[in-house]
Amino acid sequence: MLLGTSLKTPVGVLSLISREHVLIAAGFTTQEDLLSTISRKERNLEVKRVNEIPIVSVLINDYFDGDLFALDGISVDQEGEKFSQTVWRVMRKVSPGKTLSYADLARRAGSADAVRAAGSACARNSIALVVPCHRIVKSSGALGNYAYGLKYKQWLLNHEGAI
Repeated sequence: MLLGTSLKTPVGVLSLISREHVLIAAGFTTQEDLLSTISRKERNLEVKRVNEIPIVSVLINDYFDGDLFALDGISVDQEGEKFSQTVWRVMRKVSPGKTLSYADLARRAGSADAVRAAGSACARNSIALVVPCHRIVKSSGALGNYAYGLKYKQWLLNHEGAI
């Protein structure tokens, strides 16, 4: 069984899906849309709607209350190819208040020529905020894209003091 909840945050409603205390999906979207981002196997499991997910909800609220490193305490798991998994691990190492270019992300993931693949991994990231694809920007410093819209990316980067 999976747990699902929606948290009201200063930037909007954040939907979450977890397998016990492991976050498998998060996004500024509906629970139904978020379900489409998880593996087929898990999509077939029952999702119990809860008011909060133990540990996960508390740490996300702590983040929005100003403890920018609280998200580091959340365990995550998402299905993806080997390079995407590496990119997501690298993204989790980008500290709040910092940004990284797509080119640097590809380089740190072990393939400097794979800038597009790194960008695609960002786009396929199903654990927004906690796997912080919002911290990845263009080499020029421009924000680039964000699946939920640039207003969210800009707000999060402002909250973290990156811009």
